[in-house]
Order: sequence, then C-alpha cells, then structure tokens
Amino acid sequence: MRKLAIGVLTAGLFLAGATSAVAASWKTIPKLSTGGAEFNSGQYTFHPAGTKHGAFEWKGNLKDTDHGDGHNVYVQVKVEGYDWSRYNGTQKKSVFLNKLNWAAPQRYTDDAYIRVCRDKGSFNPDNCSPTKHYKK
Repeated sequence: MRKLAIGVLTAGLFLAGATSAVAASWKTIPKLSTGGAEFNSGQYTFHPAGTKHGAFEWKGNLKDTDHGDGHNVYVQVKVEGYDWSRYNGTQKKSVFLNKLNWAAPQRYTDDAYIRVCRDKGSFNPDNCSPTKHYKK
C-alpha cells in the first residue's frame, strides 16, 4: 500500500513538471543573417502572465561574420507598442544572448519582432536581416 502511494505521488509530480515544461515550450528562430552579422541557434518562447512578466524570451548566438570590416553587430527586438531594443555583440566574436522583452503595463506579451544588424557607423546606414514576426 505504501509503495502504491509513493508511486502515485511520483507520477503526480512528474505530470505537474511535464505540464509546466509545456507552458514554456521553446520554438526555433531560423538563422537570421545579413552582410557581416548572423544570429544562429535561436529559440524563443512566450511566457504566460505571471511568469517572468509574461515576457517574450529569446536566446541564441550573435556572430560577427566579417572580422575585417571593423563593424560591430547587434540584435534588435520589439514587443507590442514599444520601440526597438538593441543588444550588442562583440567584434570578431560570437556571443550567446538570452534576453527577456516585455511590455510593463501588460500582464503578458504576445507579439514580437526580431532581426540582426551590422552597425556600419554614423555615416553609413546599418544593414539588417529581414525582420521575423512572432505571435503567441
């Protein structure tokens, strides 16, 4: 009887953990690239209200693909009703980013945009990948 109770309790805990893992399931962001910059191995998730501010969370590798151009790279993310947020990389390197973007007056975020860009300085316009749009 005691073994049965422990087995039922263990199964219940397993199911509770499995359903919370599904709530924050990660989806793939296809490789984003433009001349000199690349964002690869990307993933994103939308958190439910009450978890991490109901944020759009994203992660992946931001890479400077042209070490000789002297320019830095960055990722831009925009969530509903807000301007673009910028996350800089490092020249001549690949850096792993894991960030949260959310709208403060809302309980959850369900609409987000992401792109990768190369910073070409103040006299030349930056070049960016096509923008990806994700909805919950």
